Amino acid sequence: MAVKLGKYGIWRGAGGLTPELAVEVEKLGYGAIWIGGSPPADLELAESLLDATQSIAVATGIVNMWATDAATVGAAYHRVVAKHPDRFLLGVGVGHPEATADYQKPYDKIVSYLDELDEAGVPRDGLVLAALGPKVLKLSAERAAGAHPYLTTPEHTRQARELLGADVLLAPEHKVVLESDPARAREIARPPINMPYLNLRNYANNLRRLGWDDSEITDGGSDRLIDALGLHGDAQTIARGLNAHLEAGADHVCLHNLPDDADPLPTYRALAAALF
Repeated sequence: MAVKLGKYGIWRGAGGLTPELAVEVEKLGYGAIWIGGSPPADLELAESLLDATQSIAVATGIVNMWATDAATVGAAYHRVVAKHPDRFLLGVGVGHPEATADYQKPYDKIVSYLDELDEAGVPRDGLVLAALGPKVLKLSAERAAGAHPYLTTPEHTRQARELLGADVLLAPEHKVVLESDPARAREIARPPINMPYLNLRNYANNLRRLGWDDSEITDGGSDRLIDALGLHGDAQTIARGLNAHLEAGADHVCLHNLPDDADPLPTYRALAAALF
């Protein structure tokens, strides 16, 4: 794959990303900025972040297949990579059924959308799929550069690597809370993990595949589950948790700072010192 992500990147919702923040993230040594949520098809935010920086990669995590036309995304992809070669990675996915009234046969939608991206000339090594379950993980190895799983654990990463095989990109997201008080950290992590993700069947089913039972997934999630999905502690503790993904077979890990509305730079700085 031509795009170099490094070992660690940051994941942040589109509304919280600015060119100024991108410059600071690059200075800290992170290899990639993942634009979270469902960024629009024009990819203008990705282009602005690339314009402001020198070498850091930018990826979408993810463009929603139900909301964005593949031909439009394909044209925007070519515009961005012509200006910034080897620095942009297009992440696409079907999201979750509760958010889309037309959500039918998601696997068929992924295949048809990938066919359309092929027709638009988007190279497979410039593309990653949002993937959790075995079927889509395997598809990400066959039709894209690899997979970008969301709301996962190192155990999922280990299983995903076994399914993907070698030489396929695996870039999971993991939420972090720079807080050493467990009770306070859970107060921060539980709301955005529980709502919506623990109430969405694709994420809940993925957790069940990993061995979590319903008693730990329902009613806001058990403390043990929240601790697993939202790493907390000091910078060194969180760094060890993120590094566990690399030990399990990930190529790149994107950290998602919580709470989403807080200034992320203190966490990015502290973790950069621990990770690099």
